[in-house]
Amino acid sequence: MKRVCVFCASSAGTSPVFLQAAATVGGVLAARGLGVVYGGAKVGMMGALADAALAAGGEVHGVIPAGLAAREVAHERLTTLEVVDSMHIRKQRMHALSDGFLTLPGGFGTLDELFETLTWAQIGVHQKPVALLSAGPYFDPLLQFLDGAVESGLLQAVYRDLLLVDRDADVTAATHRLVDRMAAWQPPSLARWLTAAQT
Repeated sequence: MKRVCVFCASSAGTSPVFLQAAATVGGVLAARGLGVVYGGAKVGMMGALADAALAAGGEVHGVIPAGLAAREVAHERLTTLEVVDSMHIRKQRMHALSDGFLTLPGGFGTLDELFETLTWAQIGVHQKPVALLSAGPYFDPLLQFLDGAVESGLLQAVYRDLLLVDRDADVTAATHRLVDRMAAWQPPSLARWLTAAQT
């Protein structure tokens, strides 16, 4: 891997844990010689991620829609900043630039990016690793939901396993583990994403 796309919030959240997690991930990725691709904002978790990666000498590539450049306050000190026409183009560019995807806590936008990335993996649009770092219990309800979807027969276990997960509150250790797993990722053979029994 050369570049990791990080999905995270443009807000700071109510706990310092969130900003700290984003900054730690940015620093670890840069220290490991990995470029960071993200949503291009200088505020919230996005800003903490980018600032930490830059401070550690890393390459940071931001992609932000023109309509959000003012609202999310586009970061002006990145290695590269792309201002694009839409959210769809933003996600396409982030995917094209990245060799893997790492999700941190966030809201609707972060979840949209995560689940579209997983869906694209499921149907064979890409074969890149997709990881989630919960930094504690934040994503536990979401992971329980996914396990319930498998138990209900609405999500196959092979697709659930497309998501690499680390819940450790020690974000430094968790990031290193996830990066190692992403680098070693071997995608499963997904010849068909929907079997006749599921139609």
